[in-house]
Amino acid sequence: MPEKEEREETEEKAGHPLEDAPEHVQLAVDLIMLFESNNINTDTAIKALEIVQNDLIYKQKKAQP
Repeated sequence: MPEKEEREETEEKAGHPLEDAPEHVQLAVDLIMLFESNNINTDTAIKALEIVQNDLIYKQKKAQP
């Protein structure tokens, strides 16, 4: 997976390996790298993340008894 290889290279350069970080931190780093590597405008990224957050909250509430 190219994304994983890119993350590992970034971790080595930064000196902060993420392999022991919580899963949500690893996902956040992957998303940041995705946005940056695709030159996504920050306003566009924030709007997209709001949609994703709302969708996930809806699904979470729907799944709760």
